[in-house]
Amino acid sequence: MPARRSAQWYSGDDRNSYIHRAWMRRGLPGDAFDGRPHIAIANTASDLTPCNAHLDEVARSVANGVYEAGGIPLGLPVVSLGETQVRPTAMLWRNMAAMATEEMLRANPIDGVVLLGGCDKTIPALLMAACSVDLPAVVVPGGPMLTGTFRGVPLGCGTDVWKLSEEVRAGTLSAAEFTRSESSMIRSRGHCNTMGTASTMGLLAEVLGMTRPGIAGIPAADSRLLEAAHATGALAVGLVDAERRPSTVLSRGSFRNAIVALAALGGSTNAVVHLLAIAGRAGIELTLDDFDRFGAGVPLLVDLLPAGRFLMEDLHRAGGLHAVLAEVSDLLDPAALTVTGRPLVEHLADARVHDREVIRPRAEPLRPHAGIAVLRGNLAPDGAVIKPAAASPHLLRHRGPAVVFDSVEDLHARLDDPDLDVTADSVIVLRGCGPRGYPGMPEVANTPIPAKLLARGVRDMVRICDGRMSGTAYGTVVLHVSPEAAAGGPLARVRTGDMITLDVEARTLHADADLDAREPTPAFLDALAGPSRGWERLYVDTVGQANTGADCDFLLGASGDRVARESH
Repeated sequence: MPARRSAQWYSGDDRNSYIHRAWMRRGLPGDAFDGRPHIAIANTASDLTPCNAHLDEVARSVANGVYEAGGIPLGLPVVSLGETQVRPTAMLWRNMAAMATEEMLRANPIDGVVLLGGCDKTIPALLMAACSVDLPAVVVPGGPMLTGTFRGVPLGCGTDVWKLSEEVRAGTLSAAEFTRSESSMIRSRGHCNTMGTASTMGLLAEVLGMTRPGIAGIPAADSRLLEAAHATGALAVGLVDAERRPSTVLSRGSFRNAIVALAALGGSTNAVVHLLAIAGRAGIELTLDDFDRFGAGVPLLVDLLPAGRFLMEDLHRAGGLHAVLAEVSDLLDPAALTVTGRPLVEHLADARVHDREVIRPRAEPLRPHAGIAVLRGNLAPDGAVIKPAAASPHLLRHRGPAVVFDSVEDLHARLDDPDLDVTADSVIVLRGCGPRGYPGMPEVANTPIPAKLLARGVRDMVRICDGRMSGTAYGTVVLHVSPEAAAGGPLARVRTGDMITLDVEARTLHADADLDAREPTPAFLDALAGPSRGWERLYVDTVGQANTGADCDFLLGASGDRVARESH
């Protein structure tokens, strides 16, 4: 067996090895340094990331599993991003969290790592870091919250926020009732219980092969999560012994499987930018077109909000991720591995569906074609995406006049103006919300419906934006327009009144105007981000576009785990 990486710090009898051992001798016995694998538990728990607040408890179970298998568990707090709390958007710091985690994993005397995440950006950031440092790694998703009810009806967190808030604006729900629903919506520990980004990325971490099979989707409050976390700790020791790293697990086939699963699950559009970024760190070729190539014909099988009716607790009860994957197993790459060293498909043999209302049979899907659709045209030369499963079917082919907003502030100021020239056929265009422009590409693309249209019963319109929308959101929303307006994209030159044609079946997005002949408006330019220092400045100067994963150019790829120089 090759020498442990941690032995570079601890073995020997010189001054430096003495320092490294002595400062760790705060309860650790002498045989902790005899060659046992040292396993970091990279933990995103934080009171300000409420969906991850329970991960300290999960970490204790992981630690017990590491000890049981003969390893040394070491807690490592890492940057935590609370989707609901941080401003201007958690996405601004995904790359920073990945960078900080990568650097701490590389810099410390560890042989492997267990990655604890839950809220939207935490699992993507942890996986990006793990790929760049390439130590043996395994993910424990924190799991969704339990289903809450309000007035006897189940609530989907996120999705029902959007629905209920629109009802308040329409005058069909009182503000007092809206407020009363708050404690009902968030019933327990865990992340959103809809098929939002957190649920999607937890499930896709398993499809990529980066979790212990069977763990993704276990509700956060379910004791079986702690049991699985314990087993994951033991598995982490085995990964070190086998020298099984992300580079030996992840392949192009792993990402193909993730794209197939994304469609079958009705997962979040945000998975597009995260999978592209993870692949970029792993050195695996993945393009925006691959999402259409591998996912377009995949049926939607999971009847879950925001595309359906049920919630994550129901999916787990109905058979979970493996039951869904078994339905589309012929579309999966049979060679793609998991951290067990066995292919993903080998773990599906015992999968069973226990509720055919929640998980539909392949022959009777919720929708026959559910993948992310990639659009191109003079509005999006490098691509844009739409989630047909969350859109209104009658709007998937639509032509209407643009109503343009130069910034989020402009939208908020004018959207509900009774004199706004807007109809149900209009196409709302919101720009300046891409990675550079906001900065950080926020979840603002699912703009509210103008108040006067809400009053007439309108609940969906075509909306176009260079930003993102929450995975819990719904509607006919074109997202991730690339290049973004702030990077010189044509969205910067659209004007109110331009006729816009969306044709999802034809994969086109077009404006009837000579956009190249125009200059951006001063109001748009004035609204763009212009940070003078700090991470925001570094981010704006180096971030890529959505169609490549919105990673920073200097973070692409990997540097491995080697640290050449001593610290003393």
